[in-house]
Amino acid sequence: MDKEILTNRQAFHEYHILDRYEAGAALLGTEVKSIMAGRIQLKDSYVSIKDDEVWLINAHISPYSHGNKQNHEPLRPRKLLLHRKEIDKLEKETTQKGMTLVVTAIYWKNGRIKFEIGVAKGKKLYDKRETEMRKTVERETRQQLKERTR
Repeated sequence: MDKEILTNRQAFHEYHILDRYEAGAALLGTEVKSIMAGRIQLKDSYVSIKDDEVWLINAHISPYSHGNKQNHEPLRPRKLLLHRKEIDKLEKETTQKGMTLVVTAIYWKNGRIKFEIGVAKGKKLYDKRETEMRKTVERETRQQLKERTR
């Protein structure tokens, strides 16, 4: 990862991320400019496989402020670019094992915008509570260690 643009923290809260893939995307120029400005939202977005192609659905990329009448549609489906073997593997995991695909991060790599796709399994409510408790305990122990070193 060269330069991180966005991390989907909600995905880590809602799902157990088991595997990650790097994908390119077929974007329009105004979409690239908006993403560079950090004007992308992944709140209700997900990744879907249709006709052996991978699509990013419901990701909201705000229209570019200096765009003209050829500005992009904010919620249009965007094609993600992966190798055939990766697409077949993802398709197998989502159909057989009941996993979902979510975008976990967006970053720059060699002058190109890359999307990190996570193969995810939904967390139950008690899993979320357990994760929250663990974070709280870690935070408190860090604070206590900080106090002791003073």
